[in-house]
Amino acid sequence: MRTYSPKPSEIVRSWYVVDAEGMVLGRLATEIARVLRGTHRPIFAPHIDTGDHVVVVNADKIVLTAGKADVKMAYRHSGYPGSLRSTSYARLLATTPEEVVRRAVRGMLPRGTLGRQMFTKLKVYAGPQHPHSAQSPKPLAVPGARRAS
Repeated sequence: MRTYSPKPSEIVRSWYVVDAEGMVLGRLATEIARVLRGTHRPIFAPHIDTGDHVVVVNADKIVLTAGKADVKMAYRHSGYPGSLRSTSYARLLATTPEEVVRRAVRGMLPRGTLGRQMFTKLKVYAGPQHPHSAQSPKPLAVPGARRAS
């Protein structure tokens, strides 16, 4: 019997919506990365993007445990000497909470063109509203991500 390899034309993509209110960042990001990559499907192949679209709402209400918001730093570099900038996650959550979720998920996807293609299927919004209601996204049950108490 030959190994099945899915063709790009055979992949039917679904849309999922995740309410991130009160959820722990890392646990939520692993579940989102799993759906974006497509490992939840029986036709998963590591060399093809078989994942689905994910819309994350209420990103401003996400939780970082153990005081990581104040200790953990986010870095960015323009490429010029001496231009390394650092920002705490607490400040990043206050200014651009969507970026916190994007950074966590991007670190869990493969590097290269395939990972960048998977990352384009992630849509993150700070509030409860999103413009993707026409795609009729289904709620995504995230069993691994617990709500912080």
